[in-house]
Amino acid sequence: MAFENLANKLQNVFKKLRGKGKLTEKDIKDAMREVRLALLEADVNFKVVKDFIDRVSEKCIGAEVLESLTPAQHVIKIVRDELTELMGSTQSKLNLSAGSPFILMMVGLQGSGKTTTAAKIGGYLKKQGKHPLLVACDIYRPAAIKQLQVVGDKLGIPVFSMGQNISPVDIAKASIGAAKKGGNDVIIIDTAGRLHIDEEMMQELKDIKSEVRPHEILLVVDAMTGQDAVNIAKNFNEQLGIDGIVMTKLDGDTRGGAALSVKAVTGKPIKFAGIGEKLEDIEPFYPDRMASRILGMGDVLTLIEKAEQAFDEKKAMELQEKISKHQFTLQDFLDQMQEVKKMGPLNQLLEMIPGLNQKQLKGFNVDEKEITKIEAIIKSMTPEERANPSIINSSRKKRIAMGSGTSIQDVNKLLREFEQTRKMMKQFQDIDKDLKKGKKKFPLFGRF
Repeated sequence: MAFENLANKLQNVFKKLRGKGKLTEKDIKDAMREVRLALLEADVNFKVVKDFIDRVSEKCIGAEVLESLTPAQHVIKIVRDELTELMGSTQSKLNLSAGSPFILMMVGLQGSGKTTTAAKIGGYLKKQGKHPLLVACDIYRPAAIKQLQVVGDKLGIPVFSMGQNISPVDIAKASIGAAKKGGNDVIIIDTAGRLHIDEEMMQELKDIKSEVRPHEILLVVDAMTGQDAVNIAKNFNEQLGIDGIVMTKLDGDTRGGAALSVKAVTGKPIKFAGIGEKLEDIEPFYPDRMASRILGMGDVLTLIEKAEQAFDEKKAMELQEKISKHQFTLQDFLDQMQEVKKMGPLNQLLEMIPGLNQKQLKGFNVDEKEITKIEAIIKSMTPEERANPSIINSSRKKRIAMGSGTSIQDVNKLLREFEQTRKMMKQFQDIDKDLKKGKKKFPLFGRF
């Protein structure tokens, strides 16, 4: 997570405050000094930090403690509210009703992940029922057009291109007619980037903007560049005028200061966050949810949304019925594992659970290779073996191990663990039945 160090330091500050029954003005000042240092070390803009600390200090010292909260909880609430405000207060959405087709122009420096991000947003909008068209206007970078076509093909999104001998302005203009003809209601223009901001680059972007009049312009910046990302955003906004920001690599080992500074410096909200390398690894940016994650409060809403997107309700009902009839098989086990994987890396999911901070997760390492190994073993089995593991004898184990590139010990381990899981499921079902039958014997159970 981008804010790992900051999150740990802030949580340590509040841990000290929780140990005090009553807070004095000195306690608040000492805590705010540590918060200020933590924010500066996270590469948050100096002026942004100063204003933030002033606002929090004023509210902490001047406010009455809420009756339902301890003094420490009150301070944490104020910090959470101010962090949320700092990052934009509420989620800022694309205004897709602004026109049809809705024209979205993607800008940014070379290497920021602009082309991939354009495709990711296209994939995200496609899931919302839209019909996007990706437009290849980067005619300078070698293989840029091919890259967009490859990612577009993976997502099932059409790509409009006219080669490298037509001006980007003409390509962008022609894409509008192509979108109307093809029934596309969203146009996403992937423009060229440079290694640094220059006059020629800005003029080309201004020309495209003037010609196609995009409904929104999103700037793609790399969170790992810290304050450079904020300066880039400020420059683009002053010269071109942007409507929002996409912060990529927010899952990386970075200090995260750009995400906390960019809205205050530019006045423009972060609209999307890139959280991984896969094409589905993009999500809307929610300031309140991010503030909660920074303070170790988790992010249950995002976790629920990911689960809803990944799990098929019909399959879930079928699985429940199988468990109740003790018919849970290795194929079901494999299906469930693949459903969970759709939600994203397990370490990221754990970060969203309230009460689990980065320090607690340090010793807990989810080995993705182990999951891949289990998948390979099950896939090397026949349908009959998956349905009835008891038939897997020594010769079958040898064949499965060879087919999956694993050892017989690995196969034995999986079968043993699967059998333990099935027994546990049966016990839970039996307990549930006993409780339901026992309502007359144990009236207390009927109250819960």
